[in-house]
Amino acid sequence: MTVGVALNTPGAANQVDASVLQAREAAAAGVRSAWFGQTFGADSPQLAAIVGREVPGLQVGTSAIPVFGRHPLLVSSQAQTAQAATHGRYHLGLALGTKLLTEGGFGLPFERPIARLREFLTALRQLTEHGEADFHGELLTAATPVPARVPGAEDGVPVLVAAMGPQALRVSGELADGILPYLAGPRALERDIVPAVNAAAEAAGRPAPRIVALVPGVVTDDVDAVRETATEQLAFYEQIPSYARVLELSGARRAADLALIGDEKTVAAEVRRYRDAGATEVVLTGTEIAGDASRLRTYALLGELAD
Repeated sequence: MTVGVALNTPGAANQVDASVLQAREAAAAGVRSAWFGQTFGADSPQLAAIVGREVPGLQVGTSAIPVFGRHPLLVSSQAQTAQAATHGRYHLGLALGTKLLTEGGFGLPFERPIARLREFLTALRQLTEHGEADFHGELLTAATPVPARVPGAEDGVPVLVAAMGPQALRVSGELADGILPYLAGPRALERDIVPAVNAAAEAAGRPAPRIVALVPGVVTDDVDAVRETATEQLAFYEQIPSYARVLELSGARRAADLALIGDEKTVAAEVRRYRDAGATEVVLTGTEIAGDASRLRTYALLGELAD
């Protein structure tokens, strides 16, 4: 699994039906994986399970579920069920989330996020690997008076974290199977992100983690208009400190500066730059912003780049 696409279906009459259709189109083009975001709408593990069941052979994942407002017992149940439904093709992505959505949406204080992430991952790994847990931390308790194993998911669930800051990278290297950096350009990956998470994994005696780089990108001939749209849609991230930091490390002024927008040759060359910078997998996001024809051109290119 080396190339993938994040599926988004704005304006669809039925998000599940539209996601299955897009996933079938992507798989037919040779795309290896489909990923689903998590906000306050569709339940991403459930959506991934449905798509993975409907589109055999396609790897599916969530990128990413915030740990605030969730509990490891419930996320484990979701993830294991998705893993059983897809016969081992599901990948669980977690995130710290943001202060705005955590406090504004859940009414929870966005406090000690790194400590919460560490405890969440510790408890979750017990659950997904052994089907039981006996974890009592400062912030979380996860215990299983009855078994928590889902038959069909005995081999566990790959767990990745949308980590980009030093502390989150350290925890992810120690406890997760990989990371899901978003809006982190090749320079930030090569100099700051990949070395940090690899060092943490090595120190913990774990294998080198997967680096699944999520990058806005679309194949189009209308470069100026599409970049203008991308600039508007991605501006939200520039107000979030963690993203502002990684944009600076990437040498970007605006989030859209990192979007891969152009013809097949241009986008392919940029995807290779991410691989050269240490990404083990590249997932393009926002492929829908230029219309269906450009989206399908993007899928076709990704299929050619798969190996």
